[in-house]
Amino acid sequence: MDRRKFIKGAGVAGVAAASTLAAPAIAQGTRELKMVTTWPKNFPGLGTGAQRVADRISKITDGSLTVRLFAAGELVPPFESFDAVSTGSADMYHAADYYWQGKSKAYAYFTAVPFGMTAAEIHAWIHHMGGQELWDELGSQFNLKHLPAGNTGVQMGGWFNKEINSIDDMKGLKIRMPGLGGEVLRRIGAAAVTLPGGEIFPSLQSGAIDATEWVGPWNDLAFGFYKVTKYYYYPGFHEPGSMLGVGINLDVWNSLSGAHQEAIRASCIAENDIMLGEFNANNGRALKTLLNDHGVELRRFDDSIFTEIAAKSKEVLAEAGASSEIAGKVHASFTESFEALRSWTGLSEQPYTAVRDKAFGG
Repeated sequence: MDRRKFIKGAGVAGVAAASTLAAPAIAQGTRELKMVTTWPKNFPGLGTGAQRVADRISKITDGSLTVRLFAAGELVPPFESFDAVSTGSADMYHAADYYWQGKSKAYAYFTAVPFGMTAAEIHAWIHHMGGQELWDELGSQFNLKHLPAGNTGVQMGGWFNKEINSIDDMKGLKIRMPGLGGEVLRRIGAAAVTLPGGEIFPSLQSGAIDATEWVGPWNDLAFGFYKVTKYYYYPGFHEPGSMLGVGINLDVWNSLSGAHQEAIRASCIAENDIMLGEFNANNGRALKTLLNDHGVELRRFDDSIFTEIAAKSKEVLAEAGASSEIAGKVHASFTESFEALRSWTGLSEQPYTAVRDKAFGG
């Protein structure tokens, strides 16, 4: 029986006293948390994924714990989400944690690093190879509890206003690329900058930047990048399986009941599977639209470009690992796990997809 209906109906037979006692108990058992994000309001996949996390928590707890979501700029600017949650101005955020590499280079590993893990591999590291424990250790330095809450899968190389035929074409290029991937491009002579999603299109349109990476065809189509640039390159070296995360104020997390903590954990982890499936379902269709309806030119980076980028990536990752004690621990764990996971991927998914493409004429 629904408890609220029972209380409402019971007033007929002299149970006003019981109703008076019950009301405060209900009020005390309900709590609302504020979640900020780095994503535009209702943006497909990223913004809607954050909303799904919020809604799922409320449903699982039957409303005893609700989450109110604020899109980028509604409560705090997108890149101030970390500090807002760390200090308690907000309770939770949904973001890509490599945005916080200015706090610690270790944070980059918990979204994506150049030539790093695929979505399947990073989930293996987080859940079964010590990644979550290190993420918690890192977060405790900033009064945060971290959980995985989405993945975009492998991302595209980006949109360019000119052809990129060699590494020299990258030099001097003003490109939006966050994370350690941006640092790699700076090492080869590009001018890489970090911009929140909502600022990318106007920056391309005005000429403030010459190129950008964002996510993949589904999100790129929604942002309308094809309106201001036509060269669409693949593959992306910088984000092979970008994990998104929820950060929760540690004091808030510790104040929650075990049941509410588990509801949040389950809601976040569920979004990993749902969001990754959503991106895979929509990217192929969106790519056809970009190519067939908008005249976008799909190009593949020359292998010589990746030779140069790979060398710089190794330098950048080594330096990131040496930047602090916690970064060193994360780098060591990530590297050890990556070698084991890469070996298996190379014997399983990679040769299978190659054989499948050959069989179907791909």
